[in-house]
Amino acid sequence: MISTTPRFDRSLVKKYDRPGPRYTSYPTALQFTDEADPADLLADCRGTPGPLSAYVHLPFCESLCWFCACTTVITLDQGKADAYLDCLEREIDLMDPYLPADRSLAQLHLGGGSPSFLSAPQIARLGQILGGRFASAPDPEFSAELDPRTLNEEKVDVLRSIGFTRASFGVQDVNPEVQLAIHRVQPDAMNRKVLGWVRSAGFESINIDLVYGLPKQNPETFSKTLDAAVDYDPDRIALFSYAHVPWVAPAQKIVERSVLPAAETKLDLLEMAVERLTGAGYVFIGMDHFAKADDPLAVAAANGTLHRNFQGYSTLGGLNLTAFGMSSISQSARAYRQNHKDLRDYSAAVDNGRLPIARGYRLSPRDELRRAVIMELMCRFRLDLDKAAAEHGVDPREEFADARERLAPMEEDGLVEWHGNTLAVNPAGRFIIRNIAMAFDSYARPAENRHARTI
Repeated sequence: MISTTPRFDRSLVKKYDRPGPRYTSYPTALQFTDEADPADLLADCRGTPGPLSAYVHLPFCESLCWFCACTTVITLDQGKADAYLDCLEREIDLMDPYLPADRSLAQLHLGGGSPSFLSAPQIARLGQILGGRFASAPDPEFSAELDPRTLNEEKVDVLRSIGFTRASFGVQDVNPEVQLAIHRVQPDAMNRKVLGWVRSAGFESINIDLVYGLPKQNPETFSKTLDAAVDYDPDRIALFSYAHVPWVAPAQKIVERSVLPAAETKLDLLEMAVERLTGAGYVFIGMDHFAKADDPLAVAAANGTLHRNFQGYSTLGGLNLTAFGMSSISQSARAYRQNHKDLRDYSAAVDNGRLPIARGYRLSPRDELRRAVIMELMCRFRLDLDKAAAEHGVDPREEFADARERLAPMEEDGLVEWHGNTLAVNPAGRFIIRNIAMAFDSYARPAENRHARTI
């Protein structure tokens, strides 16, 4: 039995640090095409029984965080959110014929941008729009990404009143110099105040995001951020590597004016964070997620029921993900579809009575097999190729010969082990699980530079 305790092997993490996908989908969004037929992408939505997972993209932010690569609209005009809610309502109604008749929501996530840009009445209206069109499944999981800088108690209370029980906060770093370098000033006292509001309102779970590799960070300053994070006592912590992709997010060129940590320093920050968080009792879920041992995410990881989708790791799998709003990505059993990324294009499509689908991808049988294999690895760190091949009617020796060849160096380095046709990821391999998954990716190319680095 291979230990599940993570082991940070600095030399190996450094060796395998290269660009690679995060595998919130397979194939990744790089394979999406604007030539995909929307009718084909929607074909298997209505026929899938059971509850749904829904995502709503709320793109507005009052100011631009220079490190951010999300699809955002920067504005101080609250009225733009009213017009956007009008579009969302029409989009949901346009989607109605393609949804199961007995639809209900088992999972709902508000992302952005910043959902807390909306006023309390606007949040209440969004709740009415969704509540009037979807029933709630038993014990639904409703979560929202919230910005402490634009949050207040009234907004928290409204979110709780319409069923939200999980909140996620971007903390990034508590050091004032780092915050100035990324254009996101968010004092420690502000974080503690909003955490108090959310807990008092009865939210059941809190996640905070930290980012390592930001300008001005060093082991001494980041140690204080980790101290604060542990003291906040969240149920989950996401420890993201700063993804420097200025070809995707041009504002990141501003970040380059400050001193980014050297590669060795970035490894120092990661190693320290792993030791500090696991020492504080958080379980390393995989890749960049940590959770308390009794958190449902940690329980799912332990019992083999963890899943992964566009929101990251999840306890709910097998659900069609229906996403609304500009840039949002939906997933059905055999297709992905993405809405227009530009607000004007999104609004124009909806105003003209069309679903705002800009591009997408229809999976082939081979894609379905490779997706199942990659998600199994990402979530369970173990893969039975005989079982996967049998379920998809292929010969594992023939189908996965390329993967075995790509994995040979990792096997020599002790990151993975083969037991017949079963692949097991060793503790040190968990930190480079994206690299291991790439061995099974039919579309991955050497020196792929369109992704952020894996570490």
